[in-house]
Amino acid sequence: MTAATGTDLAGLLADETAALLAERHVPGLAAALVQGPEQELLTAGWAGPGRLVGPGTTFALGSLTKTFTGLLLADMVQRGEVRYQDSIAAHLPGYAAPAGPVTLLELATHTGGLPKLPPGVFRRGARHWLSNPYRRYRPQDLYHDTARLHPGRRGRVRYSTFGVGLLGQLLANAARTDYPTLLTERVLRPLGMRDTLVARPHELLPGAATGYHHGRAVEHWTFDALVGAGAVYASGPDLLRYLQAQLRPESVPELTAALMAGQQEWVRPEHGANQLGLVWNRRETDGRTLLWHTGGTRGFTATMGFSPEAEAGALVLANAGPTLQQPVVRAGRRLLGAVAC
Repeated sequence: MTAATGTDLAGLLADETAALLAERHVPGLAAALVQGPEQELLTAGWAGPGRLVGPGTTFALGSLTKTFTGLLLADMVQRGEVRYQDSIAAHLPGYAAPAGPVTLLELATHTGGLPKLPPGVFRRGARHWLSNPYRRYRPQDLYHDTARLHPGRRGRVRYSTFGVGLLGQLLANAARTDYPTLLTERVLRPLGMRDTLVARPHELLPGAATGYHHGRAVEHWTFDALVGAGAVYASGPDLLRYLQAQLRPESVPELTAALMAGQQEWVRPEHGANQLGLVWNRRETDGRTLLWHTGGTRGFTATMGFSPEAEAGALVLANAGPTLQQPVVRAGRRLLGAVAC
């Protein structure tokens, strides 16, 4: 099944982005649509004082980063470097092994019984909770918290930044490198995502938009041990390359099998319509599969979704932090519905 063409993609983007920029607290954005062979990208608004959003402007992806970590897991499985059913203890220092068994696959599907955040994040980041909560949470803190894990309700979906952040560290351990290097070499370079980077602690981000929360400029979030859960910054054109790769895995031979594995159904909860791929939220409707994920930091919101059968997808990046109304996420859902449903 393929997408019907002929939709006015430019018009759709113009309408939705104009409405978003009319919101009081959305200074700038990048948005894109794909439908069959057609694609459209739009950048608009302000990246910061005196700076317009352009093709090279990067935005924090927040938890959309987690999908990159799921892709890394699939790639390393394809290479024979790890297995989905590996116990996390196999890739931890001996002193950090938890009391209960948890697998790499469970981390990537939020079924390992881990809490949303590791306890040490609160201890380390309390003074910086609103400004930059994760930058002081180091690998030794992650190992300390992992060693004290008593996973409960394994097999049940429980969204966990702790789990996917830990997965990123374990994959880096298995590859004997650090997460930013691993992601760059295995994913970003093959996809041609040249503007995309992983925000390390205290790193300057010269191409990044300024993040805003309720109209006020806020500090960029950076990460240490939990980089795999939220540290990626990407431009609109780069994230469009990522979207196109998801829709056409065969276009990236190095990652074809991993991209396809990430989209498969790995977990189907007993209750609710949504399944899980490798990190991706997943739903089957009207003969089509929809996959999506969102992300947010205090100053940025990101959303991306796609349907492989419809050969269609949408993304929106904005330098405005999440709000109760979630205008950026809602705009992304409308755009996806317009081209994929």
